[in-house]
Amino acid sequence: MIIAVNTRYFPGEDPDGRGDFIFECFSRLASTYPQHRFIYIFDRPFDKKLITSKNIIPVVTGPKATTPLRWQYWYNYKVPAVLRKYDANVFVSMDGICSLRTKTPQCLLAHDPIFLQIPGFMAKSHLRFHKKFMPRFLEKAKSILTLSPSSKVAVIDAYKVDPAKIDVVYKSADTIFCPIGQQEKERTKSKYSGGKEYFLFSGPVRPASNLLNLLKAFSFFKKRQKSNMQLVIAAGYGADDAQFLNDLKNFKFKNEVALLGDLSKNELSKITAAAYGFVYPVLIEDLSAPCLEAMQCEVPVITSSAAGQQGIYGDAAIYVRPDNFRDIAEKMMTLFKDEKKRSELISKGKTWARQYDWHKTTDQLWKSVSLACKSETT
Repeated sequence: MIIAVNTRYFPGEDPDGRGDFIFECFSRLASTYPQHRFIYIFDRPFDKKLITSKNIIPVVTGPKATTPLRWQYWYNYKVPAVLRKYDANVFVSMDGICSLRTKTPQCLLAHDPIFLQIPGFMAKSHLRFHKKFMPRFLEKAKSILTLSPSSKVAVIDAYKVDPAKIDVVYKSADTIFCPIGQQEKERTKSKYSGGKEYFLFSGPVRPASNLLNLLKAFSFFKKRQKSNMQLVIAAGYGADDAQFLNDLKNFKFKNEVALLGDLSKNELSKITAAAYGFVYPVLIEDLSAPCLEAMQCEVPVITSSAAGQQGIYGDAAIYVRPDNFRDIAEKMMTLFKDEKKRSELISKGKTWARQYDWHKTTDQLWKSVSLACKSETT
């Protein structure tokens, strides 16, 4: 079998975690199935370290697909040419965009359509593109993946997609995220929070991260608790977001907020493991897995009731209404005041995180890829 993969997202450069997810999964699949060939389709020069097996064939075909117009050209003309040249059995695209000009079966990752309703989440031209073409992409795809059961239901309800061709692929976390000793925790806190306990958010600075409401919640928490608790934001990507930096500049408790960027994965794992609690009030789902990372580090998690989180983490997390900063603050206070609840969440999170690993994730992905391939002969 010849599997072509959309690899225009590189590891470490995409706030949604697509590049990390794609290369982690397909590096594993290429190793597991050496009898199959994997065609990596890039839209620009790539790092040769991404080619991890002899059965991976890299192909560069430009131009770089960065705008809706270029997307249409790349997916509808450049990608089909590659698929024909290598006689691909399936094309896998993890960014929600299909090629509408190929007969090759396609496996598509579809996000919860709620992201189309988030103001300011993406450029207006990008929003128009997705609203216009998403129904056609979902109809064209032979198999579809979603990131949670609730997203699967949302896609079915919004676009009347056949449930039989949709499967759920669960995210996994890097094993580097694990508990650390007390001395290492104290060193980490000394370095990043002046030796004080802190709540942590890890992820990109963007509207969908809901960081303004997190700041409001932290302010409410500080006024109520009168504690020396800090807030650490490990921004990762987009830390130069002008609007958020301006919000932070005018924030009353700005001296008790640390905004970190350009962290290595090793350093981020230590910062996560040293946190008092992890707060993730996001508005939409993505392919990153910071809540699982926190659970693996034995850190209690507060996350959004939106974005399909409850279907992923069950009773191992506290859930908040992301649009209500008071609710976020109340849950932070619950974690702060109720040590029994905090210990319970740590225990449940540790157990829950064991359900997710890259073997299961790649098995789910392979099942969907195989379903798309089977459609070629039916």
